[in-house]
Amino acid sequence: MKKIIPILLIASMLFYISSCEKDDICIDGDTPLLVIGFYDNEDTTAFKTVSSIRVINMDIDSVITNDSYLGAFGDRSNITDSILVPLRSNATTTMYQIISDSADDSETELETGNIDTLTISYDLGEAFISRACGFVTNYNNISISVTEGGENWIQDISVVQPNVENTDNIHVKIFH
Repeated sequence: MKKIIPILLIASMLFYISSCEKDDICIDGDTPLLVIGFYDNEDTTAFKTVSSIRVINMDIDSVITNDSYLGAFGDRSNITDSILVPLRSNATTTMYQIISDSADDSETELETGNIDTLTISYDLGEAFISRACGFVTNYNNISISVTEGGENWIQDISVVQPNVENTDNIHVKIFH
C-alpha cells in the first residue's frame, strides 16, 4: 500500500500537467506587406528621397496615411528610403497611384504633382503559421508595371524579391 500511494501521486501530477492547454496567442501571424524602396536612377545602390509623396490604393480609392505603412512619416511626407503597402488577398492584382510632389490645387481642389500608376500582379499562396494564428496570405511571382505617361517620375522598376513572405527586406526597387 505504501508503494501505491507515491505512484498514484506521481501519475495524477503527470495527468494534471499534461492536461493543460497551450496559450493560443498569435504573435507572428500577420499577412506581409510589400516593401518598395526608392533609389537614385544614376547611382542604383543609393536611396533617393521622394518629396511630398502620396500613395493612393486605386482598388478601394483610399489614401495610405497610416504611419505603419509610411514608416515614421505620414501622408505627403518626404520618404527617404522605403514604404510598405498592403496587397489585396482576394484578388491577384493591386493598383496604386504613387504621387511625387503631391499637393492640392487651392482653386480646383484636385490633386497636383507627378502621378504614376503601378499595377502589381501576383499569385496568392497560403502559409500555416500556428494553431493560434492560422493561415496568412503570401504573394508569389510579383510583377509590376507602370502606366506610361508623358512625364513619368518613375524611370525604372526592379523586382528584387518576387515572393512576399515577410517585411524584412525590400521586394521592389523604384528608380527615379
